[in-house]
Amino acid sequence: MLRLLKILFTLAVLVGTAVLGYAYLGDLSPQQTDVSQPVVLDGN
Repeated sequence: MLRLLKILFTLAVLVGTAVLGYAYLGDLSPQQTDVSQPVVLDGN
């Protein structure tokens, strides 16, 4: 039982490290585009 917990803990640490590494080193920036849309203002 203790061995299984150690394996699961080690796996969780490795997965967490992989996610953090991908977040910092991977290209996660969103694509930016200009959007223009006409707006009709009703003054009455």
